Amino acid sequence: MNNRKFFTLLILLALCASFVFYETAAQKKNAQSRDSIAGSGWPAYGRDAGGSRYSPLAQINRENIKSLKIAWTYRTGAADVKAASARSAAFEATPILVDGALYFTTPYNRVIALDPAAGNEKWTFDPQVNLALRYSEMTSRGVSAWPAPNDKRKLARRIYVATLDARLIALDAATGKPCADFGENGQIDLSRDVRMVERGNYQVTSPPAVIGDSIVVGSALGDNRGVELERGVVRAFDARTGKLLWSWDPIPKNPNDAARRTWAGMSAERTGAANAWSIISADEKLGLIFVPTSSPSPDFYGGERKGDNRYANSVVALRAATGEVVWHFQVVHHDLWDYDVASQPMLINLKRNGRIVPAVAVGTKMGMIFVLDRRNGKPVFPVEERPVPQTTVRGEQTSATQPFPKLPRPLVPHSLKSEDAWGLTEKDRDACREKIASLRSEGIYTPPSLEGTVAIPGNVGGLNWSGMSFDPVRQLLFTNVNNLPFLVKLIPRDEYNAMRETGATNRVKGEFGRQTGTPYAMYREPLMSPSGTPCVAPPWGKLVAVDLNTGEIRWESPLGRIPQLALFPKSAEFGSINLGGSMVTAGGLVFVAAGMDEKLRAFDVETGKVIWEGQLPASAQAAPMTYSVNGKQFVVISAGGHGKLGTKTGDHVVAFTLSGE
Repeated sequence: MNNRKFFTLLILLALCASFVFYETAAQKKNAQSRDSIAGSGWPAYGRDAGGSRYSPLAQINRENIKSLKIAWTYRTGAADVKAASARSAAFEATPILVDGALYFTTPYNRVIALDPAAGNEKWTFDPQVNLALRYSEMTSRGVSAWPAPNDKRKLARRIYVATLDARLIALDAATGKPCADFGENGQIDLSRDVRMVERGNYQVTSPPAVIGDSIVVGSALGDNRGVELERGVVRAFDARTGKLLWSWDPIPKNPNDAARRTWAGMSAERTGAANAWSIISADEKLGLIFVPTSSPSPDFYGGERKGDNRYANSVVALRAATGEVVWHFQVVHHDLWDYDVASQPMLINLKRNGRIVPAVAVGTKMGMIFVLDRRNGKPVFPVEERPVPQTTVRGEQTSATQPFPKLPRPLVPHSLKSEDAWGLTEKDRDACREKIASLRSEGIYTPPSLEGTVAIPGNVGGLNWSGMSFDPVRQLLFTNVNNLPFLVKLIPRDEYNAMRETGATNRVKGEFGRQTGTPYAMYREPLMSPSGTPCVAPPWGKLVAVDLNTGEIRWESPLGRIPQLALFPKSAEFGSINLGGSMVTAGGLVFVAAGMDEKLRAFDVETGKVIWEGQLPASAQAAPMTYSVNGKQFVVISAGGHGKLGTKTGDHVVAFTLSGE
């Protein structure tokens, strides 16, 4: 594949029958071992309900990492799926480990349970998603387990999966059979009461949140289609029965809600989305869930939703028992750049002035991290409102200011001038200079325009759903980021209709969004040179360590390689566009794959140096996890590639362990 075709693909990324049982001897042993499993296992997507992605295991460490070898590989069979939609599939799942079994999903929501020591299959469940439909996203990031591993009640474990076709399903963890007493024969139709517009564009791609006896679920929506899209409601269901406990709409309708006054006129009735498509976090002690919300519809023109649009583009703390808003913090006012809160809000404890502060770290596509007190939403590091560029588009109304944290500093560039243009050759650099000079480019938050705007960062981030990890001992936060600016252009409706009639929309390398119900359609593409490399200086992907004691960046290292550029001098310093998060262990290691090559890497937690690389059978756009069984530590990652990113695909789950252990 040539570079140009390769980056063209990148453009399309945007991103128990009964709950009480009589114990057998084996079940009693499992119940007694749940506390130890919680310490050595990985019971939730981000290991804990707050997504810290930290493991206290240290058998694998900086001294012996060179002995890490493949222990077993499991094939899911997803590579054999022949549906047309499979071409865009992405294997993004992180397995969980509870009660001595690994559980995960394929991109098509097939749930699989494995023996964690040998990778042998225990059971599978296929929800029979209709793959003949066209789905906005073809991925599933995993499953959730209830009750929590530290729960002392003698309750049968359930595994919950939310599907591409918007169902919530409860499975018996021991057998994989649907729990008949949950919902209707084990499942709930999530498409109810959301103002369904297009079936294939209302999905769930992330695992539900679990808090107490509640299962909380958001939704993923195909964006840029129009003003009146599906509503991004967040709902809580009883874990036993599936009964709806509460529903919260991030677009407020209640006129007594102060946030409602930040939606002009009837826009809160018409607009959709603002949905929570990423991972929701839970704090059982505080009784709160933390919801990351997206842009309201449509993404790139807000003339039909004037105002700040509060609760959208925010982290919102809800009372888990009622769905009531406790506090919210908006990271972008009146979003026009597709700057969803795509990362799981990470719940961590910070050491500040001799005391422990329960905090939530909010990573953003803008490459900024907001660190807040999770009890009340107040910033731990100061945040200030700064003036930003204003719109020149008739009908639009931009926010005069946007919030910026004083610390940490932005992890990616926030401006791109023509003189900053980069290229592999002088010809490439000159072409990039000319392209940038023709566009409106006044730094981050330059609004979309009719002449074309440089969006920096682009809508893939900065940070994306890949999220962050946190070492509580060193107080270090780790995250992988992208550095890829985009061109964004608004197209008057008549002009766009004419382009569609002549087929012109099919002859360009970028992506159109019809934005029905507004005067403008949208076009976007990454800013690339003629040879197909970004117009911005590398690294295009990196791993960053942030010291949350001080707010300063401790180190940053290029992450991954782009295979098509491997022959160029210093290509190892370019880094790679990346999707898939990191994890950190007590062994002093940060594990991450995510890049476009087929490697899992271990970075030294203190220095940021790569000290180990493991070869994978396919690219891994997923986050790794780790656990210990029979005294042996394993590191596991899903390696199946990403159809939209154009990486090498497969259907492998790969486990590593120390040779000779």
